[in-house]
Amino acid sequence: MIRKAKLNELREIKTLTEACAKALQQQNIFQWNEHYPSLKKLQNDIEKQELYVFEAENTIISIIVLTSKMDEVYRNIDWLSETDNNLYVHRLATHPEFWGKGYARTMMEFAEEFAKNKNFTSIRLDTFSKNIRNQKFYEARGYKKLGDVYFSHKNAQPFHCYELVLNQV
Repeated sequence: MIRKAKLNELREIKTLTEACAKALQQQNIFQWNEHYPSLKKLQNDIEKQELYVFEAENTIISIIVLTSKMDEVYRNIDWLSETDNNLYVHRLATHPEFWGKGYARTMMEFAEEFAKNKNFTSIRLDTFSKNIRNQKFYEARGYKKLGDVYFSHKNAQPFHCYELVLNQV
């Protein structure tokens, strides 16, 4: 079941992101670390009611943040659609114990359906340039790679920006 996260789940969510960071680092993908995503950032996501969880058998398996707020770092990207009605995806993560079981796909299907139901023009996101698996994942879903942004608090390497323009009927 996918639902909004609750504040009392903050520690479990942080543990999930830390497990992801560690598992990625073991694959030489230094996308996240002990500082990112921070407890404060995750708490803020929950308080804004933008963090969603996939829960099964009282365990949070996957998370995703959905927001209409564009981060300043994205201003220089040549997006495919106008910047005024877009959904941004952040912090998509599945606990490593559940990798390869389709949870990320389920979360993205949820995000895409959410965006269509709320009449967003497009979905925008970024993914770490060294995480080839994520890039293939988004490209297979029809997302177009548009440019790079940098998050010095995460990594010196670029993050590729992607956009999926939604068919408005």
